[in-house]
Amino acid sequence: MEILIKASQFILSLSLLIVLHELGHFIPAKLFKTRVEKFYLFFDYKFSLIKKKVGETVYGIGWIPLGGYVKISGMIDESMDTEQMKQPAQPWEFRSKPAWQRLIIMLGGVFVNFVLGIFIYIMLMYAYGEKFLPNENVTDGVWVQDSLATDLGIQTGDKVLTIDGEKIKKFSELTIGFVNGNTYQIERNGQVIDKEIPENFISKLVDRGKDAGAILLPRYPFVIAEISEDSPNTNADIQPKDIVVAINGNSIKYFDEAQTELDKVKNQEITITVQRGIETKQVVVKVTENGKLGVGLGQLSFKDLEKLGYYQLAEIEYSFAEAIPAGWNKSWKTLTDYVKQLKKIFNPSTGAYKGLGGFISIGSIFPAEWSAQSFWNITAFLSIMLGFMNLLPIPALDGGHVVFTLWEMITGKKPGDKFLEYAQVAGFVLLVALLLFANGNDIFRLFK
Repeated sequence: MEILIKASQFILSLSLLIVLHELGHFIPAKLFKTRVEKFYLFFDYKFSLIKKKVGETVYGIGWIPLGGYVKISGMIDESMDTEQMKQPAQPWEFRSKPAWQRLIIMLGGVFVNFVLGIFIYIMLMYAYGEKFLPNENVTDGVWVQDSLATDLGIQTGDKVLTIDGEKIKKFSELTIGFVNGNTYQIERNGQVIDKEIPENFISKLVDRGKDAGAILLPRYPFVIAEISEDSPNTNADIQPKDIVVAINGNSIKYFDEAQTELDKVKNQEITITVQRGIETKQVVVKVTENGKLGVGLGQLSFKDLEKLGYYQLAEIEYSFAEAIPAGWNKSWKTLTDYVKQLKKIFNPSTGAYKGLGGFISIGSIFPAEWSAQSFWNITAFLSIMLGFMNLLPIPALDGGHVVFTLWEMITGKKPGDKFLEYAQVAGFVLLVALLLFANGNDIFRLFK
C-alpha cells in the first residue's frame, strides 16, 4: 500500500509537470501559427493508450511514462521525422518561422517549469508559512550520530556556524549544506574553528544508504522508550516517556551526557532522577557492566521538546504580499542547491555520481501517506529541477535547440538539417545512457 501511495503521487506530479511543460511549447507555437501535429503525455512508441484528433493536432497518452512531447511540423526533434524535412518548407512549419519566434517556442517549456515552481512555493508560503528549528537556537551544539560526522571533524557539543561562509538558517539544512559546500566553521568551547569538507563526503554519505538516518541531530534528552526484557531494571519504577535528568545526583540535560556518568558507576546500584510529566521522582536502578540501564531511547517531536524548554522553534506566517519574496527566495535556493549538487556529480572524485537516481529515487521522496503540503513542495522542487535540466545545452533537450537558434541569431548562419539530425541522435544516446545509469543506480541500491 505504501508503494502504491508513493507511486500514485509520483505519477500525478510527473503528469502535471509534463503537460504544463509541453503547454509551454504548444501555446507559443499556436500563437505564431505553427502547426502542432501531436500533443502527448508519455511516449507512444507503436501505439497509444488514448488518442483523439482535434483540428490539426492529435492529443493522446502513450504507454511509456518517460516524459511527453509536442510534435511541431518542420522541426527535427525526438520523432526524427526526416522525410518531412526533405520536402519544401511550408509557411506553417517551425523551420519557416523567424529565429526569435523559434527561440520563444523552445524556451516556453522551461519558462513554464520555473514559473510553476515559483508559484507553488509562493502559495505554500502563504497557505502554511514556515515552522523550523533555527540553527542558532541549537545553543548547546549538535549530537554526533555517525562516524561520517566524526570524519568531518565534528564532535558532540560543537555548534556549526557557517558553510562556505554562509550562515545556516535552519538546522534541517545542515546535511544538504555539507553536500553542497567545501568549507565550514564551528564553535567549540568558545573557539571558532575553520574546517574543510572532505571531497569524498558525498560518496560516504551515499554508501550509508538512504535509511541510515541523520549524521547530526540537535542534542536530545534521555527519554526512556521501553525496558528491554533482559534489562536488570525490569522491576524498577521507570516508565516509557520518563526523562532522566540526573544520575547519582549529577544533573544531565542531554542523553550524550548520561553515558559519561554511567561509565563511572558500572556494575553498581545507583539513584537516577526522572521527570514524569510535572512530577520528579528518584528511582533506584542497576547499571550493567557495560554502563547501560537496559532501556531504549525514546523520541520526542520538536514540538514536545519546545514545550519542555529544550528548543525554541521559529514559526512564520506570511501574508500573500510577504509570500511572494519568500517563495521566490525558496525557489532560488532550490535552484542554486541543485546546481551545486550537479557540479559535484560531474566531479568523479566526489563520488556524487553514486547518488544519482532515477524513477525509484524520485518516487521514494514522496511520503507514504497523502499530504498536500508535501506533495506540492516536492512538485515545486521537481518543476524547477525539470526546468533546469531541460535548459542544459544538450541536443535533444530544449537547451540544445536554444543553443543552435542563438548561434543562428548571432552569426546569421543556420545549422544544416543533417548536422541537426546527427546532433539530435547524439543527444538522444547521451540521455538514454544517463537514464540507464541513474535507474541502474536505483536497482543496485535496492539489492545492495
